[in-house]
Amino acid sequence: MSLSTVKTRALCGVDSPLVRVETHLSNGLPSFTIVGLPEAAVRESRERVRCALVNSGFEFPMRRVTVNLAPADLPKEGGRFDLAIAIGVLVASGQLSPSSVSDCEFVSELALGGACCAVKGVLPSLAVADSTAHKIYVANEDARYRQLLNSEKIIGVHDLLEL
Repeated sequence: MSLSTVKTRALCGVDSPLVRVETHLSNGLPSFTIVGLPEAAVRESRERVRCALVNSGFEFPMRRVTVNLAPADLPKEGGRFDLAIAIGVLVASGQLSPSSVSDCEFVSELALGGACCAVKGVLPSLAVADSTAHKIYVANEDARYRQLLNSEKIIGVHDLLEL
């Protein structure tokens, strides 16, 4: 499969709307483009994701990678989309099964070595995701809110390999 859709959440005040991370791999000169109103920190996730995947032992596809953060009119800020983008690349390149992530959301920044890092404002994302049927994967640090929300759907992970 060269197309994948993974779910994550943006932060808009105290609201946390769903964002679809659509990843497409195509032939052509290798490139990595992120569209969908990303601010600078989101555009920089290209390098964090590439390094995290390679340093975790995954193959980064030497193809044209296009990531769409939809809806396009919703501003995207911070590194909270890193993990979802990395999972999208893994699914689109066939390294992960689409069915294994279909009922999941991912909200975490990635370190260059592949570690999952806490993000600001994760609580609204966890609260909204908890009201859905989705599991939500976050950095171990952010999983501490699981007890506050009394939720089994919030899963903390240390790094990409653990996930």
